[in-house]
Amino acid sequence: MATDYVTQRQTAHRLPTALRAPFEARTWREFSYLVLSFPISIVLFTLSISLFSTGVGLVVTFIGIPILAGVLAMCRGFGAMERARARGLLKLEVGDPKPLSERAGRGPMSWMGAALKSGASWRHLLYTLLHFPWATFAFSVSVAFMTWGWTLFTYPLWQWVFPMYAGQAGLQLYGDDTHNVYLNNPFEIGLTSLIGFLFVLATPWIVRGLTTVDRLMVTGLLGPSRLDSRVTELESDRGVVVDTAAADLRRIERDLHDGAQARLVALAMDLGLAKEKLTADPEAAAKMVDEAHGEVKIALQELRDLARGIHPAVLTDRGLDAALSAVASRCTVPVNVEVDLPYRPAAAIEGIAYFTVSELLQNISKHAQATRATVDVWRSEDRILVVVTDDGRGGADTTAGSGLAGLAERLDSVDGLLVVDSPVGGPTTITAQLPWRD
Repeated sequence: MATDYVTQRQTAHRLPTALRAPFEARTWREFSYLVLSFPISIVLFTLSISLFSTGVGLVVTFIGIPILAGVLAMCRGFGAMERARARGLLKLEVGDPKPLSERAGRGPMSWMGAALKSGASWRHLLYTLLHFPWATFAFSVSVAFMTWGWTLFTYPLWQWVFPMYAGQAGLQLYGDDTHNVYLNNPFEIGLTSLIGFLFVLATPWIVRGLTTVDRLMVTGLLGPSRLDSRVTELESDRGVVVDTAAADLRRIERDLHDGAQARLVALAMDLGLAKEKLTADPEAAAKMVDEAHGEVKIALQELRDLARGIHPAVLTDRGLDAALSAVASRCTVPVNVEVDLPYRPAAAIEGIAYFTVSELLQNISKHAQATRATVDVWRSEDRILVVVTDDGRGGADTTAGSGLAGLAERLDSVDGLLVVDSPVGGPTTITAQLPWRD
């Protein structure tokens, strides 16, 4: 019964969509894209194939090389136009490939060499050649379905325009000298309109299917290559890692300067005063030495905390389970820790997982107003999943410029991911995914 109810609800939601689709702006934008693709592809194909053939034919001479480089540069210009058209009509966001200026040095020879060696340029040329036959097919199918659908659907409105012939009026379906069949009685008119209505309903989905191929062609041939995208991503990740390391060094320097260093300076001054009073006032000197002893203990604790913040010894010696249990014991709310890993991952990944949990538990202590929390760590295929939950007030957000944003950037630098589910009023569930690296 429950399955039947779900099916009925899905059908109820599907039917209005099918009825609205022929009148939605998306359908007409995508249809316009297919219609415009035909004349545009003719121009692109004609220019590209003719100039490319000329360049190849003259490649034995020096003249063919600049022609080929110019054709590739022209195709890159066509690609920019096609990406803009896809963004406007298909709402497809495609990044631009690296410009030739980043690859070319000074001088025309360097520019021609960069154009000829650029994989993106050759992919743009391939697009102009492949898009023409596809655009012709897509134009023919989409225009046929669109025109036949609306023509037959509206037949009752315009069938009267046909003149009377041999006592008959309406569209002649077929006929010869002895037999003529016209679509002119109410049943035939209604049936024609119904068939047209089915065509009208089917056309948007056909158009969407056709534009799906266009989306794949634009993304695959006119966008940046996977290698370029990966290089850009790695450059961004490297910048994040460098910034994070610099921020950590500044934090360590600040903690040393404001904490242990200042305390040790004061301790040295107190011991100097105690030394001066050792003979004149032994009791005061002993009291000052006793106070200095307390300061030494505090300074040592601060240094231990600072070392633990850099890389705790327990993590190196005993692994993630023991290290997270130690962090949980310092949280202001009870924390249940469950770590289920078959063996230890790479030290860098283990360290990031530790600091992620440490940061999240600090946020719980400072902001969550929770009464309990849990930490679960396990391996799923080639990923480490870290889930931290609490029953606090919620409202955590990575876009608010909080520490979660920096934590998300740190995870992203190693191909990790941070997902925050924290509705106002709680509870909060934060999931961190890290790659498993042995």
